[in-house]
Amino acid sequence: MHLLRIGPGGHEHPAVQVGPDAFVDVSDVVADFDEAFFAGGGVSLLHDAVAAREAEGATSPLGGRRIGAPIVRPHQIIGIGLNYRDHALEAGMEIPAEPIVFTKAPNTLVGAYDDVRVPRGSTRTDWEVELGVVVGSRCRYLEDEEAARHAIAGYVLVNDVSERDFQLERGGQWVKGKSAETFTPCGPVLATPDEVPDLADLGMWLDVNGVRRQTGSTASMLFGPAFLVHYLSQFMVLEPGDLISTGTPPGVGMGLRPPVFLRAGDVVELGIDGLGVARQRVVAAP
Repeated sequence: MHLLRIGPGGHEHPAVQVGPDAFVDVSDVVADFDEAFFAGGGVSLLHDAVAAREAEGATSPLGGRRIGAPIVRPHQIIGIGLNYRDHALEAGMEIPAEPIVFTKAPNTLVGAYDDVRVPRGSTRTDWEVELGVVVGSRCRYLEDEEAARHAIAGYVLVNDVSERDFQLERGGQWVKGKSAETFTPCGPVLATPDEVPDLADLGMWLDVNGVRRQTGSTASMLFGPAFLVHYLSQFMVLEPGDLISTGTPPGVGMGLRPPVFLRAGDVVELGIDGLGVARQRVVAAP
């Protein structure tokens, strides 16, 4: 099942995509794709309703409708740094023995086709195509990776936008370079685990202004989604609807020679197998 949220910012309603350009409105079945939805096993509630509406022909075209982030703003967005060996090498950093964990402000979450704002004073705003993991149940000291798999609600496409000066040169932790407004475009859809049969080999790509910058695969991950959910649950409580962004393959702007960074007017397009394609226009923060 592919979950999405449609409508103006702040007024999205839940839906399920049932074709390349078709969806079923489920706002009368569930309130939204939020903590209560995931904690209550909401995905299972949708199957019969969606099947019945498809059979009745009660679908609508996506057309030019705005698609928001496929989840409501989570309690927390957690990032995993240097989770692809080649990306660590291009950044000139050691291969991590354990996951490098940072946080992003939850209000950085925007839709897959929303604008990305370059922060005031920024000269090194960068891109990162990433597989996002949405937590489906409360996770506290999970026993093993199998328990973690059962706690995953689904997967999303994420652009982990980063300001490298703020992240690396301004002291403190990475959070400053990760938490500017609009820095977590997400979606267009949340794919439930049954829609992603080969999680260990998903193709990933990202273009800037039509030039391919990143090409990779989840096969190159150091730490997979189930490992990460289990690992994080030993240090913190994960809540239903939380988002974990699991790292990026090589090809970020910081790693190019010479480096290339985003400017107002640029267009970023990205995709992951089975999770759709996103497109963001880059603008200057007002």
